[in-house]
Amino acid sequence: MAIIAIQHDDLRRSGRLGVTLRDHGFRVRTIRVDQGEALPADFDGVDGVVSLGGRQNVDEKHAWIDKELAFLREAHERSLPVLGICLGAQLIAKALGGEVGKMDRPEMGFTDVHLTPTAHTDTILAGIAWRSPQFQKHWYEVKALPDGAKLLATNPACKVQAYSIGMRTYAFQYHFECDRSMIDQYMVDAKTDLHQAGITTDEYARQLESKYEMFARLGDRLCLNICTYLIPRVATEMRV
Repeated sequence: MAIIAIQHDDLRRSGRLGVTLRDHGFRVRTIRVDQGEALPADFDGVDGVVSLGGRQNVDEKHAWIDKELAFLREAHERSLPVLGICLGAQLIAKALGGEVGKMDRPEMGFTDVHLTPTAHTDTILAGIAWRSPQFQKHWYEVKALPDGAKLLATNPACKVQAYSIGMRTYAFQYHFECDRSMIDQYMVDAKTDLHQAGITTDEYARQLESKYEMFARLGDRLCLNICTYLIPRVATEMRV
């Protein structure tokens, strides 16, 4: 029994989420679809699915995209826990009938994200500040949510920051899973993107210094909530 983590490039790893899952007794099986690794042919032994970020975009022609869309759709229809981060959030939206497109300007660095009233009573977001700094690096966004989806977090730059659909599918545009080393790696070649987002490298350095502690603390809390509440069946089995 395993959580399937779909990884799309070298950098966008499961980060603090993967560490938390393993610390709580979950087995995480990472599949590199960008390197030709195949997704499971069925859902026997699959306890949940995490679709991670990636430098690719949903409208690009990659051999794995249609297969992953179908996999995410079926996992959702089976009511398995499904979690998307950045590209993964956009793939889930497209798989379930939403609309994804390019933004006028990228969202980069740490930006404030606001929980919606709907999110205030959502168990997965328990203990998360109604306004918090979140790490962003994306040119694309969810333009229209799938039918039945609930908007959970937003900001002026990107309306759909987090959403849920059904009982066990959650998606986040921002990178709550990133630890400090991942963020540093993300930003190595990001000067052009930063400037296009209207942020200088000095301003970003100040963001990192002032906002990382709160970001990391809330990221750890969200990962704990995911392990405790989104995938409780597996956690129960591990304690038997």
